[in-house]
Amino acid sequence: MNKPRPRHAELDLEHFLPYRLSVLSNRVSSAIARVYSERFALSVTEWRVMAVLGRYPGLSANEVAQRTAMDKVAVSRAVARLIEAGRLARETHDDDRRRSVLQLSPDGYKIYDEVAPLALAFERRLLDGMDGTERELLFRLLDRLDELEIRAEADMPVAG
Repeated sequence: MNKPRPRHAELDLEHFLPYRLSVLSNRVSSAIARVYSERFALSVTEWRVMAVLGRYPGLSANEVAQRTAMDKVAVSRAVARLIEAGRLARETHDDDRRRSVLQLSPDGYKIYDEVAPLALAFERRLLDGMDGTERELLFRLLDRLDELEIRAEADMPVAG
């Protein structure tokens, strides 16, 4: 005799925004990562750290984690590997000797100066199928989603 199956909540992943964004992000990141991982033996996390520090030198590892919304432990490990590989330099902050700041080393900038144009070219190819109005709308919607996510996260009940 067959027992009736219990009903479970249904989650239609193909129409669930966090899932769709994650899948798209993973595919886009993987496509560009093939270039820098093969050529420079960089992980996605290491490249993101380098990209942020290439644009904003002098940040702490915590500030890099905040800007990228990546896990602090993952950023810390990536920073350690990049320092060991000679791609990052760590210095103590002038005003606060307890705070260390990071910047790309000359070798790090050499890699950054090769990968950044490749990443920009990939983005141009990716967005080439959209006209200017669609691209503008996409970035406005992404900015709006960013604002809404911050609000939604603040309204989340605390686990406990």
